[in-house]
Amino acid sequence: MNMSIILAAGEGTRMKSDIPKTLHKICGKEMINYIVEAAQNSGIDKNVVVLGHCKETIEKHIKQFGVITVEQPIGKDAPYGTGYAVMAAQERINDDDTVLILCADGPLITKETIMNFMDYHKNNSYIASVLTASLNNPKGYGRIIRNEDMSIRNIIEEKEASNEIKKIKEINTGIYCFNGKMLKESLKKIDTNNSQNEYYLTDTVKILSKEGYKIGGWVIEDESDVKAVNDRIQLAEVNKIMQQRINKRHMLEGVTIINPDNTYIENSVSIGYDTVIYPGTIIEKGTSIGNHCTIGPNTRIIDSIIKDNVTIDSSKVIESYIDDESKIGPFAYLRPGSKLGKNVKIGDFVEVKQSSIGDNSKSSHLSYIGDAEVGKNVNVGCGVVFVNYDGKTKHKTTVGDGAFIGSNSNLVAPVKVEECGYVACGSTITNDVEKDDLAIARARQVNKKGLGKNRY
Repeated sequence: MNMSIILAAGEGTRMKSDIPKTLHKICGKEMINYIVEAAQNSGIDKNVVVLGHCKETIEKHIKQFGVITVEQPIGKDAPYGTGYAVMAAQERINDDDTVLILCADGPLITKETIMNFMDYHKNNSYIASVLTASLNNPKGYGRIIRNEDMSIRNIIEEKEASNEIKKIKEINTGIYCFNGKMLKESLKKIDTNNSQNEYYLTDTVKILSKEGYKIGGWVIEDESDVKAVNDRIQLAEVNKIMQQRINKRHMLEGVTIINPDNTYIENSVSIGYDTVIYPGTIIEKGTSIGNHCTIGPNTRIIDSIIKDNVTIDSSKVIESYIDDESKIGPFAYLRPGSKLGKNVKIGDFVEVKQSSIGDNSKSSHLSYIGDAEVGKNVNVGCGVVFVNYDGKTKHKTTVGDGAFIGSNSNLVAPVKVEECGYVACGSTITNDVEKDDLAIARARQVNKKGLGKNRY
């Protein structure tokens, strides 16, 4: 059986955060999610996550994945180290298991890398294998020591390394494959006789090599796959790499992204072909965008459904639905619960909240539409306010098909403007307007002769 042990017990002090390190997000998704999903998608039958600090918080989060969790004892007298973490999971290891060791702070690992590494391990019948990388600047990493036949003899942690060893560029990524029985046997033989007083998992490699077993070392081609996060700088670096991967995926599927380096799309987003994304655009939280859309520049869309041939220019859209052919912006704001029909126009400085707007209706500029049901073919003029709040309660406004709401009017909810009703500009409407009626609600103009003179 294939199993993984995912090490997620670290304190993550360098993050300087109340949030557990592995729950910090990369392109909208928690780091540990990427690791668990990569393991599950690569054919791992059993996934064990080793927890320590913030155990309850992380355990609650990963419950959705159906993984097994075990606890690494923590405290002042605990020895710590990667070997100590794996020991916490050893009761879950069967003798004939192929055991993959992963780190929960390495979210860039892919299922393809995992599968290729495990194939390398099995095809060569190694007792243990190490995933390695060759770095121009290997500082901070354990160095790989190979035999003449290129099998691995030892891994020297940097803190234990001589100056000569530090010149080696091949490093340990912290990802391993083991035969289950031999992993358990070698864990019994490691100790804390090192500068950190920790149980190093790397010592198992030295032990097995000394006992005559050949240890494999598979050099990964794309070193970004194994980049880890230990502080906010590395978090930003990994986020950038993931952003590039996501944008590349969309471009290969037929999306035009004008400037990928200046476009942020989260992992959960779907975008149809021939859609064009302009710079400064942010698309988040499972948003779905259809075909032939134009999005941006400087647009943010969160958890929304955008159908085909939609244009959104320099605007913000949150938890909303926009149907085919509609045009939004520039500088529009669709708040949660906005539902727009086909060929709707929401123009500059128009705000919509918890409202439905029917096909072919438009509000071209400087209006607020809140808690409303607006029918088809309605014109909402400039400066119109749907007055939905009386200081205690929100109320609904209904505007029927074909109605016309003149500029600078106020519709004081609860109120209805029925089909083809006409509200004259400058009116404050507090009573229902019946079908085909013209409503005028403003005081008659009075000019006071001479009173405009010498005002200052």
